Amino acid sequence: MNANPITDALVLITGAARGMGELYARRAVAARARAVALWDIDEDAANALAAELSRSGVDVRGYRIDVSEREQIVAGLEGVRADFGTPDVVINNAGIVRGAAFWEHDPVRDIEATMRINSLAAMWLTREVLPEMIADTSRPKRILNIASAAGTLANPNMSVYAASKWAMIGWSESMRLELAAHGHRHIKVTTFCPSYISTGMFAGARGPLLTPIMTPRHATAAAWNGMLRGTPMVLRPWTVKLSMALRGVLPTAAWDLLARHVFKVYSSMDQFTGRS
Repeated sequence: MNANPITDALVLITGAARGMGELYARRAVAARARAVALWDIDEDAANALAAELSRSGVDVRGYRIDVSEREQIVAGLEGVRADFGTPDVVINNAGIVRGAAFWEHDPVRDIEATMRINSLAAMWLTREVLPEMIADTSRPKRILNIASAAGTLANPNMSVYAASKWAMIGWSESMRLELAAHGHRHIKVTTFCPSYISTGMFAGARGPLLTPIMTPRHATAAAWNGMLRGTPMVLRPWTVKLSMALRGVLPTAAWDLLARHVFKVYSSMDQFTGRS
């Protein structure tokens, strides 16, 4: 169980065709995974990346999967099992963001889509593969769930996105504890909670005080290394943990004052444009 959990493993990554998903795929290939399954709604991009990475000798395949639809997740897993077997490592990376006041969100396009892609998709996928991961104790298993600092602190113009990430964190941490309590210690669950990352997804957002916008490579490295070690939670940068601590000990009015006027957390989404 001290072996590298990626070497000779089947790695499944959602939202894998670009951005951080692509970087996770490149890391899996570099670590000599047995095979890598790239799930993305952009089939052409997923297949192009798979073709490039397969030149390394690792079998990498792209799959056109809309993770907001549970039926596609189930069907997609059937395809992966037929091609490779059951995943040893699952990286729940797919996500979207909608930045606006809550009452401006469209109930379906914004609210339902965000909750499906950011929260339910990870639960549906993990629920499908977890019984097989539990049964196979021959090698270490990993589940990496990409949450957000928005799931640790409330922030204006992020109500639905924050709700989806709060759900991700609560589910991910609870599942980790359940696996440990039932003795399934070969499976490690890591929850990654970053602040803003320059993938284009948060275009226009501004980092709070002492919180620089992270590069995708820096963020991916932190999440990846945490997953390898089986670290329960990875928070980046350090100000995320500081903000959580202050919010926990200060009265709400005092924290609101600091967050609004000192740390500038509450204005960080004021110029948000996002990716079209």
